[in-house]
Amino acid sequence: MTPAALDGIKVLDLSRVLAGPWCTQILADLGADVVKIERPGVGDDTRTWGPPFLKDAQGRDTDQASYFTACNRNKRSVTIDMATAEGQALLKKMAAQADIVVENFKTGGLKQYGLDYDSLRALNPRLVYCSVTGFGHDGPHASRAGYDLMIQATTGMMSITGRPDGEPGGGPLRVGVALTDLFTGVYAATAILAAIEVRHRTGEGQHIDMALLDVGMAILANQASAFLNTGVAPQRQGNSHPSLAPYQDFHTKDGAMLLAIGNNGQFMRFCEAAGQAEWASDPRFATNTLRVRHREVLIPMMEAVTRTRTTAEWIALLEDKAVPCGPINNIAQAFEDEQVKARGLAVSLPRDAGDGIERIVGVASPLRLQGTPPVLRYAPPALGQHTDEVLAEMGLDEQQRAALRDAGVI
Repeated sequence: MTPAALDGIKVLDLSRVLAGPWCTQILADLGADVVKIERPGVGDDTRTWGPPFLKDAQGRDTDQASYFTACNRNKRSVTIDMATAEGQALLKKMAAQADIVVENFKTGGLKQYGLDYDSLRALNPRLVYCSVTGFGHDGPHASRAGYDLMIQATTGMMSITGRPDGEPGGGPLRVGVALTDLFTGVYAATAILAAIEVRHRTGEGQHIDMALLDVGMAILANQASAFLNTGVAPQRQGNSHPSLAPYQDFHTKDGAMLLAIGNNGQFMRFCEAAGQAEWASDPRFATNTLRVRHREVLIPMMEAVTRTRTTAEWIALLEDKAVPCGPINNIAQAFEDEQVKARGLAVSLPRDAGDGIERIVGVASPLRLQGTPPVLRYAPPALGQHTDEVLAEMGLDEQQRAALRDAGVI
C-alpha cells in the first residue's frame, strides 16, 4: 500500500468544537495518526449539539449529534481526565511521543495541568504545538473566549453579509457556516505543515499562535483591501459583487440562477445569447467598471430578459458559450449534482462501536494529491472508542487500564 502523505506523524488533539478539530481532521485525512482526547462521560461539546442527530440501523434518532461527525473523521477517541495527576501523566507521555499537539483552551488554560507549550517542549523539543484561541496570546482581549459568531461580528464580516438596510430582509447576517472557525482550521493545518518542514531543517519544533480574530480579518480579503486603501468601509449589497457586474443571482421563469460574468468577453457572449447584442456596445456597459457604475440600470434590464426562460433553459443556452452560470441549489440538490457524484464527494464509513450506528456519511476531503491521496480509516468515533487500544500501544496492560478506569481517570 502506498504510504499516505503524513504517515508516521503523530498528533495529540486536545481541541474541541470546530476550528481545532477541523485542522486535525485535515491532518488525519492526509494520514497522520490523530488521537483525540475527550473528557470521560462527556466528550467534545459538539457530541450533544443537536438536532439533528445520527440515526441507528433502524432509522431512529440516537443521542449523538451529526455536528460532531463533520470534523472528527479518521481520529481515535481516548477519554482522559486531565484534571487528575494520572491523566496529566498519560498526556505528557503521549506528548513526549507526538509530533504535533493542537489545543484550543483559553490563553494559559493548560499551564495548570503542565500541558502548556513550555512544559511539553521540555519533554519534547521537536514538538510542534498549535494553540487556537479567539483573540490570540497577547493584546487587551487575549483572555476572552472566542466564538465564530462573535468573530464574524467583531471583524465586520456580518456588516458586509446580507441585504442593505433599506431592502426587505435587510440587516447584518452571519455566514451560513462557521466560516472563521473553518478557515482557522485550514490556516492552522498550513502553519503546522510549515513548522514540520522547518523542523526537518533545524530539528526543533515551535509554538503556533492561531487566533480566530486574525483569521477573520485576513479573510475579509478584497473588502479589507478596499477599506485600507480608500478609507471607505464596504457596505452590504446582497448577492451582488462590489467590483464586478453582472455577478449575482437573477430571477428566471421558474426560480433563480447565478451569473458570474467576470470579463467583457463573457458579457458580450451573454448579450448575444440573450438576443440583446446591443447591450455590449452600449457606452454605459462597455467595460466592467462602467457596468458596476450603471448596475442600477443594467440589472433590471437583464432581469426582464432572464425571467423569460427557465433556469434549465438558461443553463443549456449559456454553458456552451462559456458564460459562467448555474442553478442556486439547496444542499440536497447539491449532493444530487452529477459532478458532485462523479467526484465522489459523499463518503460513507462503517463504524463498529456497539452503539447501533452502523455507518456515518460525510464529505470527502478536497485534497486530491495524486501520489498520496487522503485516506479513509476511521468513521467519526464513539466517545472513548479507542481508549484501550491507544493505551495498550503505550504499554499499559489490562490491569493498569482497569485501575485507571475504576479511578475515573479514563
